[in-house]
Amino acid sequence: MNMDELKRQAAARALEHVRDGMKLGLGTGSTARHFVDLLGEKVRAGLNVVGVPTSEATRIQAEQCGVPLTTLDDVDRLDLTVDGADEIDAALNLIKGGGGALLREKIVATASDRMIVIADDTKWVDVLGRFPLPVEVIPFGLAATQRAMAAVFAQTGNSGHMVLRKGKDGHVFVTDGGHCIVDAHLGQITDAPLLAGLLTAIPGVVEHGLFIGLANLAVLAGAQGIRVIERR
Repeated sequence: MNMDELKRQAAARALEHVRDGMKLGLGTGSTARHFVDLLGEKVRAGLNVVGVPTSEATRIQAEQCGVPLTTLDDVDRLDLTVDGADEIDAALNLIKGGGGALLREKIVATASDRMIVIADDTKWVDVLGRFPLPVEVIPFGLAATQRAMAAVFAQTGNSGHMVLRKGKDGHVFVTDGGHCIVDAHLGQITDAPLLAGLLTAIPGVVEHGLFIGLANLAVLAGAQGIRVIERR
C-alpha cells in the first residue's frame, strides 16, 4: 500500500466522527485533501454539514466537491476540525505549516470544539523539530524579526538556521494572508510550549507552526493499519 492510500485510510477513519448537522473546519494539505474528497461523497449522498476552509486551495476543492461553506464571521463555533500535520508528538503537539496555511489553520482549529489530526505514521516523532518550524512574518522589518527569533531560540536552548521560504518559481513565497514564511531548521525543539509563547510575543511574527494543546485525536495510517491516539 502506497503513502497516498495510507493517507486516504486515515481520512476515512476521521470521517467516522462526522455527524449530520456539524460545522466543520476543513484542513489543508495532502491528507486533508482526501478528507474533503470523502466528505464530498457523503454530502452528495445526503449528509448535511457546512465547512470552513483553511486555505484558498481547500475552498476551491470543497466547492468542486459540493461541500457547503461558511465563514467564522457567520458561525460562533465549529464542532470539529480535521487537518493534517507535518509532525506529531506523544502529547499531540504539532508542527504545521509546510504548505503555508498555518495562520488560517490555527484560527480554525482554535475556533473548534475538537480537532482530529490525520496523517501517515511517518509524521509521528519523539521530539518535534526534525521538520523545519514555519514562522509566518510580515515583510516589513524582516531582518529585525529574524534577529528577535534567533534570540528566542537561544533563550530556549534551541539552535539552527533560518531560511526565507521561496516558491517553486524562485520568488519569495506569499501566504494567503499576504505574509512571508521563515522556516527554522532546529533539529529538535526544546520546550515547545515555551518556545511557542515567546515566538508569539515577537512584533512582526504573525503566527507560527507550533500547535500546542489543540489536537484531541490523532489518526495515523501505516503498513500495520490504523492507529488512533487520544490526548489525555
